[in-house]
Amino acid sequence: MIHLPAHLAIIMDGNGRWAQQRGKPRAHGHIKGTRVAKTIIQECARIGLQNLTLYAFSTENWLRPKSEVTILMRLLKKYLEKETQNLIQENIRFETIGDRSLLPLDILEALDASQAATQKCTGMKLIFALSYGSRQEITSVVQKMARLVESGTLKSKDISLETISAMLQTNKTPDPDLILRTSGEKRLSNFLLWQAAYSEFCFSTKLWPEFTKEDLTLVLQDFSSRDRRFGQLKTMESHEQSAH
Repeated sequence: MIHLPAHLAIIMDGNGRWAQQRGKPRAHGHIKGTRVAKTIIQECARIGLQNLTLYAFSTENWLRPKSEVTILMRLLKKYLEKETQNLIQENIRFETIGDRSLLPLDILEALDASQAATQKCTGMKLIFALSYGSRQEITSVVQKMARLVESGTLKSKDISLETISAMLQTNKTPDPDLILRTSGEKRLSNFLLWQAAYSEFCFSTKLWPEFTKEDLTLVLQDFSSRDRRFGQLKTMESHEQSAH
């Protein structure tokens, strides 16, 4: 029996490279990647995963060619308009994290419509990280705390790990137990840096458009076999050694 993570986060990497390897425009890879995302979302909901976060568009992605950004936004809007009813049928609640101020108005309207339509769903929570950057998120929290301290609402001595976590956009979702990145790259790329403190990692060599339900099963089986100690065993051993 597979022990599922309470929260799986995925960096869906490799769409452009997959297309280029086949002599296709990068847009072709993004289209294929969207289809794979739908398959993985459905599979995660089917097996009973509680929380799934997909790194759909980073703050750094705004630096890509305008034509590619436009295509990505169109694909996002098309997905929301087409799949919201399916999310409802599958009892999936949709949410987002990221800097909304940078997103086009039509995208914001589509996001709000999907969130409103699925808010009563009680199954898996699906989170799209859109226009998201973890350093930017943490900076925003620091700025908010500074304003609270200046106003006297918060005392600096009362700032704790819990205070910071409560101010993050992910405050209503448990930290990811497992972070998966496809395409063979082994870095977080500004994704959930604070939240990943005790996450397990899996780096698949497959490009995202190649990723399958079977690959997901292998990833979850590997996670299930890991012994997660959160540093506690080492601490206990240190105490035992010092006692002798």
